Amino acid sequence: MGHPRVALVHDWLTGMRGGEKVLEGIAELFPDAPIFTLFHFPGSVSAALESHPIHTSFLQHAPLIGTRYRHYLPLYPSAIESLDVTGFDVVLSTSHCVAKSVLTEPGTVHLCYCHTPMRYVWDQRQAYFPHRDRLSRKPLHWVLDRLQHWDALTADRVDHFIANSSFVAERIRRYYHRESEVIPPPVEVDFFTPEGAAREPFALMVAALSPYKRIGWAIGACGQLGIELKVVGTGPERDRLRNIQGVNVQFLGRVTNEELRRLYRSAICLVQPGVEDFGISAVEALACGLPVVALAQGGVLDIVRPDIDGVLYHGEDLAALTTAIDKARRMTFNRLNLRSRAESFSQQRFRQRLIATLLARAPGLEGTLT
Repeated sequence: MGHPRVALVHDWLTGMRGGEKVLEGIAELFPDAPIFTLFHFPGSVSAALESHPIHTSFLQHAPLIGTRYRHYLPLYPSAIESLDVTGFDVVLSTSHCVAKSVLTEPGTVHLCYCHTPMRYVWDQRQAYFPHRDRLSRKPLHWVLDRLQHWDALTADRVDHFIANSSFVAERIRRYYHRESEVIPPPVEVDFFTPEGAAREPFALMVAALSPYKRIGWAIGACGQLGIELKVVGTGPERDRLRNIQGVNVQFLGRVTNEELRRLYRSAICLVQPGVEDFGISAVEALACGLPVVALAQGGVLDIVRPDIDGVLYHGEDLAALTTAIDKARRMTFNRLNLRSRAESFSQQRFRQRLIATLLARAPGLEGTLT
């Protein structure tokens, strides 16, 4: 009898973000496994992922898919269900949108690494779609309501859920009524290290420029303290944020990994005012010996121990964030302790945890894993 056939399913391949790093870690275990996805922009992901056979849905050839793919959201359910994963013994999906709802055959084991149930259809609609007028709001909510119903209905297509944090495990329990196992995502702690530059008097944010990240709060807090803020990231909020920025803010856009590491090594703290499902940047910061200031909600509670690895604040307001940043800059943190904390989220630890779960849930994979 031959080895079990494994298929990987991912929402879309348009860049190397946290979700793609998880997919890369899984794909490393199955170098011959094909990847099924809604659409793929060739050259946008790592060579390791591009080396796999990549199969796309009918959305791959949709008009303006390269720049307007978010506008095709109502078609995502049909697109994911059109992917043909028949003939596979094990399906591993990595999902923050619809990948978990791929249709599998009876007898196929489907394990889903869930980054989060779709935030924009469940509990963060206002954050993702702010400032909508009445005429556009009604059809938008009709689409989101239908997508929410379908998302909940198709949760039973997964045999076993893996969550990236305790926070996401609770979201899976609340919205899908399913239990899950927590396996934090892999972080490149071997690259992000504490050696190097001396601290400089600036705070750092590493985040997509989206409303729910609350970058405006960090701008306001650092402004009150007279601290420079450097922001790494791009996104739809760029123009609005630049209009409110003060002389103490630098928007750096995308930076190289080497420059990001230098920033982690040089800042006085990483600021995270938004609620993150996990928070890879927080682990990268700790790996470089940088303390984290964050709202005491979400995945960061799995990462940062209060007053040991940084400062966690309560109260979703500017005053609480300002006080927390001020507290952090006055504290002394042991870089080696921060580094040690980050190492528990290494790529090797991710691999060990994942293999143990795969062998427990799909024993036939023994002898297949590389």
